[in-house]
Amino acid sequence: MPGRHVTDRQMRLFMTLRQTHSVTIAAAKAGLSRATGYRLEADPVLISQKKPERGRRRPDPLADIFDTEVVPLLRSSPGLRPVAIFEELLRRHPDLSPGIRRTLERRIREWRAVYGPEQEVMFRQVHKPGKMGLSDFTDMGRLAVSIAGQPLDHRLYHFRLAYSGFEHAHVILGGESYVAMAEGLQNALWSLGGVPEEHRTDSLSAAFKNLDQSAQADLTDRVDALCRHYGMTPSRNNRGLAHENGSIEGPHGHLKRAIEDALAMRGSRDFGNLESYRRFIDEVVGRINARNAKRIDIERASLKPLPVRRTTDHEQVTVRVTSSGGFMLRKVFYTVPSRLIHHQLRGRLYDDRLELFLGATFLMTLPRRRAGRHGPHQHVVNYHHVIHSLRKKPMALMGLVYRDQLFPRQVFREVFDMMLERATERQACRMIVDLLALAHDRGCEAELAAQLEEDMRQQRLPDIAALRALFAPLAESLPGVEVHLADLSSYDQLLSSASIAEEAAA
Repeated sequence: MPGRHVTDRQMRLFMTLRQTHSVTIAAAKAGLSRATGYRLEADPVLISQKKPERGRRRPDPLADIFDTEVVPLLRSSPGLRPVAIFEELLRRHPDLSPGIRRTLERRIREWRAVYGPEQEVMFRQVHKPGKMGLSDFTDMGRLAVSIAGQPLDHRLYHFRLAYSGFEHAHVILGGESYVAMAEGLQNALWSLGGVPEEHRTDSLSAAFKNLDQSAQADLTDRVDALCRHYGMTPSRNNRGLAHENGSIEGPHGHLKRAIEDALAMRGSRDFGNLESYRRFIDEVVGRINARNAKRIDIERASLKPLPVRRTTDHEQVTVRVTSSGGFMLRKVFYTVPSRLIHHQLRGRLYDDRLELFLGATFLMTLPRRRAGRHGPHQHVVNYHHVIHSLRKKPMALMGLVYRDQLFPRQVFREVFDMMLERATERQACRMIVDLLALAHDRGCEAELAAQLEEDMRQQRLPDIAALRALFAPLAESLPGVEVHLADLSSYDQLLSSASIAEEAAA
């Protein structure tokens, strides 16, 4: 048509139509004039092939320096970045325009494609059902998840089957350790209902960090023993070559994006407790597995059976309870009931908890906390363990090392601070100890905290007498007990009966 260039597509369409139509009809259907149709029929060369090769429109700014300066740099340092070469050229030739950067990058890319070193080739693998399972950890810090308003610093242990894509994720509160991997791996295998032939990890690089040779060997032995228990062959990719673990490194990103989308649709990244967050992760992973259900069923039939029982997924520790009413374990002080003072306890240290035993008798489970390598000591304190002694020595609260951790809720700390401003230290310590004792004796910690929050809103000090009366047991809830005293003369009759029986026996 007038004013418009003929394209190769139009020309091909015209030549195809010309086989069954006249020039006029074929040209009309191809959007061409009849004269253009006759011209194309006379010269059937594509339009694009008739155009002369376009030459440069301006002088080449790199003509004098690329072969003499840039190429030697590329040959001597193959990994040199184009931006570094660009900055070096500007330093050597101040008259060069900064606008040559893209031209330089394109020229370097073309040179490397022709003369550069050979690059590593990734060989795609054929995965067999039941052959390989992979384990790895991935950091979840950027998702900004919180528990009860407190940011949760955590990772995910991620297990995946290479063939079917079955996935399992477990929330890890600490670093990459044997305990975390053993717990997560066993949860995954028992959830799957079978065992693959091979288990691959990335050498647990973070777990090996800062360990001496003997500790590294011990960790390796424990991982190998775990795999032997399940009949798996352990394997590790070469350090620093993440693509060798590609069947799980790539899915890390997919899983985290799925979790982030689910958090966005949930409308909140805050969870009431850790268990609810773990259930949320299980739901997200469950939906991913549902999409691969057919392949998972195929692979499940090729898996080896599970052993009779799980194996160790914790560390054994031994601690001695001191006169402080607790013990120190890895820079963390834990309180226990004072009746255990001077006893030696056996502990099972998991990723998120510590189980304590006295001999073979299970005592309790404490939440695990971690102290930074160069940070201050941490405390896991339960006021129920020490309140009986604080009643006798309330002023000990004033300089107590773990005073802030002793308060079970934030409002107790706020009340104590307000009392310190309005009363003496002795009165403040006595008052807060009485409040903690009331919560302990009556089992009314949450209800008492609500009353204290109301007092804080009213800017008034708590009335301990009124609170005791409020949380005292109801009179009608107490059982009625009537005691009937026996007549003392009945004892005389009893004694006389006993003496008559003795005489008869004699």
